[in-house]
Amino acid sequence: MKKIDHIGIAVKNIDSALAYYINTLGLKLLGIEEVKSQHVKVAFIDAGNIKIELLEPLGSEGAVAKYIEKRGEGIHHVAFGVSNIRNRMEELKKNGVQLLQEEPKLGAGGAEVAFLHPKSSFGVLYELCDKGDV
Repeated sequence: MKKIDHIGIAVKNIDSALAYYINTLGLKLLGIEEVKSQHVKVAFIDAGNIKIELLEPLGSEGAVAKYIEKRGEGIHHVAFGVSNIRNRMEELKKNGVQLLQEEPKLGAGGAEVAFLHPKSSFGVLYELCDKGDV
């Protein structure tokens, strides 16, 4: 793991959440995009030494929608920046870590992402985030 890349926060409405993070806290919006493979709209915010990723469900499908339905808004995941995500996934599997998928998926900003099952990580959902040359 190179560093913590970002903290993902599940929100019901990105526009409402952005007003808080930008106007109230004075942080800077880096960009907004839809990640159809994850069924979310995301907004990245510069919080100095780390980014905050706001995640709004695009409907009732997907992990973020289910998360909000079950737990409400709040911290969804912590993302580690990695290089060569496939090798890292194999290393983790060899060490007994359960992953939520066998292959990386396309994430925000063109990154390849994969998630570690919270049961393997003391109740925390971790994301591996490989931005390659992005």
